[in-house]
Amino acid sequence: MPINSELHSKIGNDLWERVGYEPSGNSFNSLVQLENENGIPRNPFINAGALVVADLMLDHFENPKAFLLDFVRELTENPNINYNKNVAQSEKAFGYRNAALVNFIKSFGNIKNEPEAVLDFYYHQCSIEMTCVDLAKCFQVFANNGVIPKSDKKFLSTSKCKRMNALMQMCGFYDQAGEFTFKVGLPGKSGVGGGVVAVFPNHYTVAVWSPKLNKKGNSFYGLETLERLTTETSLSIF
Repeated sequence: MPINSELHSKIGNDLWERVGYEPSGNSFNSLVQLENENGIPRNPFINAGALVVADLMLDHFENPKAFLLDFVRELTENPNINYNKNVAQSEKAFGYRNAALVNFIKSFGNIKNEPEAVLDFYYHQCSIEMTCVDLAKCFQVFANNGVIPKSDKKFLSTSKCKRMNALMQMCGFYDQAGEFTFKVGLPGKSGVGGGVVAVFPNHYTVAVWSPKLNKKGNSFYGLETLERLTTETSLSIF
């Protein structure tokens, strides 16, 4: 069974009962909204949401670390992508806020597994090592109506691909998503390692990397570069 079909058949729409799809308006590692929203993270792109997704995968896959690697390798067509053990260990050594988040969410019953197991898988997700080319290839399916370009495998239905792009547009840059939409005009996702990927549906994906972060946790030069790209080419979704 293809990876994408297996993932959907095991989790399906249960995800949206445990994670929302609204912008957070707060820092990527904030605990503030979880109190008032009964432990349901606003979206899967903030730390709290990613932890709940990790918990779901622990429920449904015997070896979620291996599954995730195979999934990324299929999308990138690069069999050499792996976890960076040193980065995973560093995440663990300084992961006090994430430990607080997962325990807080568990107190509401929205984490089913032991916090230590969820955190270990989450820290490994944070340590996947790849190039900008690999990262751009990972997101090509979202520019290609849910189809992995070279293999022609259907990763997402056209409707689900549309929704993922909408989610990236609204939530992909923490509480700077509105500014990114205003200045760049593309769906995308940033990471606190300094990587940024953006999607122009039916045209291209682009990934940039610069480790200097702004106060919102996004790459300072990465966002500036993408703003220049869409401004000078006059190509965006708007």
